[in-house]
Amino acid sequence: MRHADVENPRRVLYGHLPGFYLSALGRAQATAVGQSLRDRGIRRIVHSPLERAQETAEIINAQLPAPVPLEVEPALWEAEFSRYLQGVPFWQIPVRRPKWVLHKLQRGALTGDESIDVLGGRVLNVVHRLAREHPGEVSLCISHADPLQAAWILLDGRPHKESEMSRKQVGRAGRLELELDGDRVVSTRYVPAPKVAPTLPSPASGGGK
Repeated sequence: MRHADVENPRRVLYGHLPGFYLSALGRAQATAVGQSLRDRGIRRIVHSPLERAQETAEIINAQLPAPVPLEVEPALWEAEFSRYLQGVPFWQIPVRRPKWVLHKLQRGALTGDESIDVLGGRVLNVVHRLAREHPGEVSLCISHADPLQAAWILLDGRPHKESEMSRKQVGRAGRLELELDGDRVVSTRYVPAPKVAPTLPSPASGGGK
């Protein structure tokens, strides 16, 4: 699953920056996802260390019939290249972060960048580890857009091209449902984010500012 919607009034690329929490819409999305998963038999939630993923995991966990273990997994965090881009408004990135152009031309060619194979592979490595360690059990992994979209490319066997990263996108609070038979993925299904109305701001998150 991709984390839910984030409070980001300045429209910056937040990457690995701290202090970015879910928006009112994001909290409503996470609540709705949790409610939709109540009867799915989830046994654990494994999430990126970044705050927006952790908050998504906690809200979903609160909706389950009984709380399940929450596990932090660094391999699920945001793309490494976003450290170079973070803190800049989206529209200013091509000017203020010129390496972005090279990144788009050939992902993984620059130092500190990850190829589609590496980016998606670290997500799928977590999935396969969980399947080996907990056969027959249902786990929920919460990550970020680029790692999940790269993983989807690998699952589909699509070309490792930048254009494929945007052709099939995992929206905020959307998820890829995988069924495995041993170490083999036998089916992949995309479930979009639920359509919900925003909830009131959460005092605990401070509005994400």
